[in-house]
Amino acid sequence: MKIDRLIGILSILLQREKVTAPFLAETFEVSRRTISRDIEALCRAGIPISTAQGAGGGLSIMSGYKVDRSLLTLSDMQALLAGLRSLDSVSGTNRYAQLMEKLAGPGLMAREGSMLIDLASWYKGPLSEKLELLQRALGEARLVGFCYYAPGRESKRAIEPYYIVFRWGSWYVWGYCLEREDYRLFKLNRMTGLTLKEGFVPREAPYPDLSDERVFPGNYRVEVLVPPEYKWRLVEEYGEGCFTVEPDGRCRAKIDFTNLDSAVDWLLCFRGAAELLGPEKVREELLKMGRKILNMYGET
Repeated sequence: MKIDRLIGILSILLQREKVTAPFLAETFEVSRRTISRDIEALCRAGIPISTAQGAGGGLSIMSGYKVDRSLLTLSDMQALLAGLRSLDSVSGTNRYAQLMEKLAGPGLMAREGSMLIDLASWYKGPLSEKLELLQRALGEARLVGFCYYAPGRESKRAIEPYYIVFRWGSWYVWGYCLEREDYRLFKLNRMTGLTLKEGFVPREAPYPDLSDERVFPGNYRVEVLVPPEYKWRLVEEYGEGCFTVEPDGRCRAKIDFTNLDSAVDWLLCFRGAAELLGPEKVREELLKMGRKILNMYGET
């Protein structure tokens, strides 16, 4: 959308002293002619953008200029504010709110709107430090080393970072893993001991495929009967269309899981009240878990 591109161009001009039209065209994947029309539109909106020709030339905006809100509606600005403040919730700073002031002026802050987004986790301190280090690594094209805790093993890794991702309620980094010689998605809460290492020459990294089917393939389809008092859990986690109601009031659901551990952990959340109908391999694993619990806590 044009309005999104105008906001993006304006944000770049506010952060950089000078940029070229070819750079903007490549960044937004449009023609130089389109960029020229966008610059004209920004100028008509009252934003003072100057153009310098020749070597060292480019587009620049007056220092200290604040954008006239007439470029955007109040609703647009409030949506931007909510998004930018969600990043502040992670960093614990007002950096993005200050950027919003540059875009809109302080008057908007008194009318913040009704949408609040908090992307922080329980581990806000460590998470903020990790994000800050990763942003620096991205900006300086430096390798990042860390210890990674995955189901079944711990390992030392080093990656070329390319994208920081927020999805499925958690933060991830997408990068090229030197150990696996392939691109991988790493969850920040499983990473410890992050360190900046030597620089690297950035690759033409593909955009990460973040589809649920790609990252969390459904290797085990669990069919289960859940008592009505646990219907809220099904609705909250998988939506109201994930089950049908049986004549006795129980909910019949079919849920896909990536591995056995995830399936068993989910079934244990029902405290023995859910009836597993299949598959048999999950039933065997659940029975094995039950025997372990009985051996540990049962009467001798």
